[in-house]
Amino acid sequence: MDIIDSIILGIIQGLTEFLPVSSSGHLELGKAILGDQSVPKESLLFTVALHFATALSTIVVFRKDILEIIKGALKFQWDDNLQFILKIAVSMVPAIIVGLFFEKQLEQLFTSNILLVGCMLIITSLLLFLADKAKNTNRSVSFKNAFVIGISQAIAMLPGISRSGATISTSVLLGNDKTKAARFSFLMVVPLIFGKIGKDILSGDISTENQSFTALSIGFAAAFIAGLFACTWMIALVKKSKLTYFAFYCAIVGLIAIGFSLLN
Repeated sequence: MDIIDSIILGIIQGLTEFLPVSSSGHLELGKAILGDQSVPKESLLFTVALHFATALSTIVVFRKDILEIIKGALKFQWDDNLQFILKIAVSMVPAIIVGLFFEKQLEQLFTSNILLVGCMLIITSLLLFLADKAKNTNRSVSFKNAFVIGISQAIAMLPGISRSGATISTSVLLGNDKTKAARFSFLMVVPLIFGKIGKDILSGDISTENQSFTALSIGFAAAFIAGLFACTWMIALVKKSKLTYFAFYCAIVGLIAIGFSLLN
């Protein structure tokens, strides 16, 4: 993998991890349009590095919140901080179950199934449109909400469903404050990313052979910087109810994908 490829992949990962456009869906579209051999197949090590970069960018953006939550939770008092951590844990349950028991079935869906991607992008578009029209409140995410949002995160494993779009939209439609919904959405995925990284490392499948550490470092930096930008921008967009632009984008790309699949 050359330097240009690593920069492009890093930027795509950093942006699509937070912007509600579905990174997996766009990858499948790219593979179908350009051909599998035309898309650089990054190693597992490179993939792990990019995911670590976006997780790190989330931690940097929410560093004050995370420190406050951890300090509060260490007091072992039943306060908002301890409850927030437990809500994050509850939200992880559906994704962990799907990941452990349906991993092979999910992998079979990532075979340039353009019709599925198109339909899922339309669903993402509808979710974003409805969330943008919802009235803002001061409500925080409850334990019941956390589990429901976790279900939407698990469903977002399907190619074409945006993880951030699905979780933020679900939270807002449940009547939660938009800024708090975005904050919860971005923080709830961090433990899952680190868990997946740990699983990949322990699996022994990661190889450093034929890997350019220059390209790896540059890809990491590109994903980290793009992640900082996208995470901060997305919070502002949700707060100002500007998700409709992404709703239209997903709808247009989804319709094009459906048309492309029907004509081929």
